[in-house]
Amino acid sequence: MSKPTISDLARLAGVSKTTVSHAFSGRRHVDPETCRKIKELAREVGYRPNRSAQSLRTGRTGMIALASSMPFSIAAGPSRLGFFMEIAATAAVASLTRNQALCLIPPMEADGALDAIAMDGAILVEPYANDPMVDRFFNSGIPVVSIGRVPGRDDIPFVDLHSYATALMVLNHLRDAGASKVGLMTGTQRRNSYLETEAAYSASCENLGIPQILVRVDEAGGEDEAEQCCTALLRDHPDLDALYVPVDAFASGATKAAKSLHRNVPETLRLATRYDGSRAKLADPPLTAVDLHLDALAKLAVDLLIQTIDGQKGESPNSPMPRLVPRQSSGTS
Repeated sequence: MSKPTISDLARLAGVSKTTVSHAFSGRRHVDPETCRKIKELAREVGYRPNRSAQSLRTGRTGMIALASSMPFSIAAGPSRLGFFMEIAATAAVASLTRNQALCLIPPMEADGALDAIAMDGAILVEPYANDPMVDRFFNSGIPVVSIGRVPGRDDIPFVDLHSYATALMVLNHLRDAGASKVGLMTGTQRRNSYLETEAAYSASCENLGIPQILVRVDEAGGEDEAEQCCTALLRDHPDLDALYVPVDAFASGATKAAKSLHRNVPETLRLATRYDGSRAKLADPPLTAVDLHLDALAKLAVDLLIQTIDGQKGESPNSPMPRLVPRQSSGTS
């Protein structure tokens, strides 16, 4: 018997070939009952969509990418790409339910071989201002959206990480736990999360009439450079009794610095970080962190990217607000 065609399936289902195509591609709405009927009939008669023909007809590859410019010094180590991979796990499932495959592009140099990967679009994880990765995708004509706003690029649709609100929540928690002099450690790269965190910290200090104690660490130096910077910070400010260190690799370095200076956590120094990953959970003591709802953010990013690929104006969706996860490092649990 000859292989069933899309025309055969459309005739059996009593619908048009276009409806069958949309039922499998997910690019246009099809009544759920009609979609279920089409797919059941397809299984019965052995119909399989011709992906090559679809690609030629639509100009689409059926592939989207998830990419990050965060260096391995931050993304690897004990976290095993935790932040990136937690997003990737949900994004992969969300992509497949929309008949898309997900390609992971881990932390890479600006001149990485993107040309070797055919894709319809890309989700960029927390790009920084003037990030070469953003330009590489744009210069290749690839639609992009981001998780976290791209500084200076209001033309790029994004899923909000609520970094300003997150910072205020953590800073208030540290002060409510008894801290009177709170410092902040961010990165020299100008990612939106750093910018919003610093803005929230500045506003908080100004409202309380207290001095700011801020240090920025180059991400390329990772945990080791964070340890050195934190050691110097604690020596310069012996009365500092709390630190908010959003990057978990930097927080690990800060923990080591505190131990080397015999600053017991949380008795003489309270610590908190942002990402509630393995570094936070396995630290000694475990670090107060934040549930960013990365699973929900990943799903929103996939939907936003598909809308953008389809030529719809990408409006930033409402993303869930972060939730504090208190642990021993801040004197609460």
